[in-house]
Amino acid sequence: MAISNELWTQARAAAPPPSKPTPTSSSPRSFRGDIEGMRAMAVLLVLLGHAGVPHLPGGFVGVDVFFVISGFLITGLLLEELDQRGRLSLTDFYARRAKRLLPAAATVLLVTLVLTYFFLPRGRWLTTAWDVIASACYAMNWRMAAQSLDYVAANDAPSIAQHFWSLAVEEQFYLVWPLLLIALGWFARRRGRGHRGLYLFGLALIAIPSFAWALYVSPTDASAYYVTTTRMWELALGGAVAVTAIWLSRSPRLVAVPLAWAGLIAVGASAVLIRTEAGFPGYAALGPTLGTAAVIAFGSAAGRAGPALLLGRQPLRYVGGISYSLYLWHWPVLIAAQAYFGDLGVGAALAVVAASVIPAVLTYHFVENPVRRSRTLADRPPVALRVGAVCTGAAALAGLAFQLVVPSTAGPTPASSVVMGQVPGASTQAAPPPAPGAAALGSSPRTSRAGVPVDRVASITPDPAKAAQDAPLVQVTKSCHVSLESSNPEVCVYGDANSATRIALVGDSHADHWVPALRRAAETNGWRLATYTKGGCPFLTAEINLNGRPYSSCTEWNKKVRAGLLGGNRPDLLIVTNAEYPVRGEPPAKWRSAMVRELKETWSGMVAENVPVVVLRDTPLHLKDVAECVSKNLNRLKKCATPRAEALSRGGGPAQEEAADGLTGVHLIDLNDWICPADRCAPVIGGVLVWRDAHHLTATYSTTLGPQVGAALKPVIAKL
Repeated sequence: MAISNELWTQARAAAPPPSKPTPTSSSPRSFRGDIEGMRAMAVLLVLLGHAGVPHLPGGFVGVDVFFVISGFLITGLLLEELDQRGRLSLTDFYARRAKRLLPAAATVLLVTLVLTYFFLPRGRWLTTAWDVIASACYAMNWRMAAQSLDYVAANDAPSIAQHFWSLAVEEQFYLVWPLLLIALGWFARRRGRGHRGLYLFGLALIAIPSFAWALYVSPTDASAYYVTTTRMWELALGGAVAVTAIWLSRSPRLVAVPLAWAGLIAVGASAVLIRTEAGFPGYAALGPTLGTAAVIAFGSAAGRAGPALLLGRQPLRYVGGISYSLYLWHWPVLIAAQAYFGDLGVGAALAVVAASVIPAVLTYHFVENPVRRSRTLADRPPVALRVGAVCTGAAALAGLAFQLVVPSTAGPTPASSVVMGQVPGASTQAAPPPAPGAAALGSSPRTSRAGVPVDRVASITPDPAKAAQDAPLVQVTKSCHVSLESSNPEVCVYGDANSATRIALVGDSHADHWVPALRRAAETNGWRLATYTKGGCPFLTAEINLNGRPYSSCTEWNKKVRAGLLGGNRPDLLIVTNAEYPVRGEPPAKWRSAMVRELKETWSGMVAENVPVVVLRDTPLHLKDVAECVSKNLNRLKKCATPRAEALSRGGGPAQEEAADGLTGVHLIDLNDWICPADRCAPVIGGVLVWRDAHHLTATYSTTLGPQVGAALKPVIAKL
């Protein structure tokens, strides 16, 4: 984590730190062993949380601890410069930031690309290259925020560089705060008023709107976790402690000691009791942030009777010293190990995290310290800025260059590609001939040898490394698959727009991956097919949770779609399907039963309006990214096969079967014999990759299911 410790660095340059913590001075230049120990506690919480240590689900609060410490240290440094010189040099400030942060960050990013090349599947190379570029430019938090609003991307394997999001938040904050300090200092000198009060006012201008915004958006918006606007209050809180440090250091010991200890306990309790990032950084973030602020604020007055008794010990202080490098290194090493060895148990993950200490120590002693303590760079800030620019440029250019090593595997155009014209709802180009895929199974898929997993096949379409891109393609002028944040329905029309048989498909991305199959069936049989799909949003009257948050845009989208279906866009037949989701307000133990109840109510409501319903039983759900597995095991494809019974027992299928049982006007169609025909689900059938991730069909394979979908729908349509 990017915690700037220039205050301590300067103090150490003048004299070695005391052997025991003596945090009694109110001077911002005083070494605070307890704060060094808090840095260690923060990074250890993050590392243990990422390793999956039981009973520590909230290890991610270590990031919040870092933010408060950073705000305190950097604001203290800026205030000291203002007090001593009467002005603030932005060149000096950013030069210190550059030499403190950028050499180590660039080193890790360059090695991250090497780890990606040797250990990560090719399918993740391109996205990793862009992640490195975003990280080098300190914009990774906004990239993560955008991905959190992409339902499919949100379920991808974690980025090897995603931990750089927190560094980006800090640097974006420090683009604003020094400028505001300069403006407030100028105003104070003009008006002859006290500086400290104005500085607190400036921090309040940042903190209050930021915290209010965090409270407003965090419960429902997953991107709130990453964006700078919801995090600035945490850094401002640390800054407020720095502004009031002189006063707080005079607190009575009888008051300071229990408050400081209470703060430390609050941080630890938050890591144990907070079980999800949902809602962060809202009210739940007050525990670790206020706790950290209390340790810093009252630790000096508490002295050796406070948390410094534990936090100031030398082992913790050393871990705190290397915490920046340790934070940088632990995640790429852990992700590379997971990509190479598969899912790691807690013990193995802890071993990998422990191993990351080695490069962290080397980086600290041979990259961080030499650059940070360079007298040449200290005396010549413009040179330090140029060094920082070189580091940033090298990492960004390496990310751009890395994309050139990604093999050109565009291959043939997927059979599912839908090229739409400029007129909404009108297809102007027929789909190319489909690949064999499901056709290889013949008329008896359960007994066909073509569906049995094998280790090697002659060819695979689409390329597993680019399977994530093999999704249904829609109209060039707009997307018909609605994003997570939007509540406005979009519709695409396929087949014969003037057909007497009007079919509507409604649902989430599991409905969307049936679009190529249904489109082929509609074109073959002369039906009109209208599609209404939205990421992570089943066709349901009840409100659901997504990523631990109420999915209000889904509820609103459903209302609009239902109104359209029962109004001027009434279909002759409604086709639905979906993954499984938690119904809002229901405990985890009752999620499936609640889903069954709500599906029955929703479908019955449509039947009551004379709209018959066909339920496409949900597809198998794997616990691994099948395309990624195939790309790593081209000669051992059986490793990517999942037992049929297990895959079918997960997802929305079981709830759909129970909900449809006995409902008049509701027809359940199960086509999974053509998707997973054998006792183990083969990743490749008829030369076609079945899955583009863990639970979505490739559009190419979906297209080959067109005849099966058409055959299953004809008897239902004949009775309309």
